[in-house]
Amino acid sequence: MLIAERHSLLQDLIARRGIADLDTLAAELRVSQSTVRRDIELLEAKGVVQRTHGGVIWTGQPSQVSPSTRPYAFDQRMGYQVDPKRAIAQAAKALVQPGETILIDGGTTTFYFAQELADTALQIVTNSLPIANLFLNNDRVELVLTGGLMYPRYGVLLGPQTESNIATMHTKTMFFSVAGVHEATLYNQNLLLVQTELRMMEQAQRVILLVDSGKFGQQALAKLCDINQVDVVVSDARLHESHRKMIRSAGCELLLAP
Repeated sequence: MLIAERHSLLQDLIARRGIADLDTLAAELRVSQSTVRRDIELLEAKGVVQRTHGGVIWTGQPSQVSPSTRPYAFDQRMGYQVDPKRAIAQAAKALVQPGETILIDGGTTTFYFAQELADTALQIVTNSLPIANLFLNNDRVELVLTGGLMYPRYGVLLGPQTESNIATMHTKTMFFSVAGVHEATLYNQNLLLVQTELRMMEQAQRVILLVDSGKFGQQALAKLCDINQVDVVVSDARLHESHRKMIRSAGCELLLAP
């Protein structure tokens, strides 16, 4: 395969998937990981991809924005608990029916989930720029951005304008993630993020939490709500039995990804 042909194929693979890991790309292109890394460096220089720990994210149209100004915290967390997050994303897809209007909050777990929806006809409302970017050229998805002030570390839109806009919308389901679950209470890292999520929960008929088992027993800066305000919790099979009992005792449906 010619170098130019490989670069074109690599770019196409990442663009269609939104996110990919180096192992898979190297295997599909039948080249070494070091070759894939060099190719990705060239694509990153063009501004169409962003490297993560062990993988790469499609960022869309070429940009003059330097890597240092991209969502740093989001980029770093993309490499944590990858397998559980992907399993959760695949399991959560079964909770979505074609044609629905769903709301997807920002986060890496919800990003993996959004990636699973690429072939589904939906109306998607989101406050996440990385998630929105996945659907820019997808003619099966009607994309609605909440608007608001961008929080650059995570690439999410927050603040009074975001909350005001969300208050005018009604969705079938909200999908969100959190930084921690401690003693039946949900926590996130940012006060503005919590306020936006509370508004989102009010505007959805059903609220679904996507959270890997590593988040249980953890706390963060801001309390979001008690877990009994969630309808469904989707987690991975490593979730401890005590946490499973806590979720069910709170009246939530629990879905465990294989």
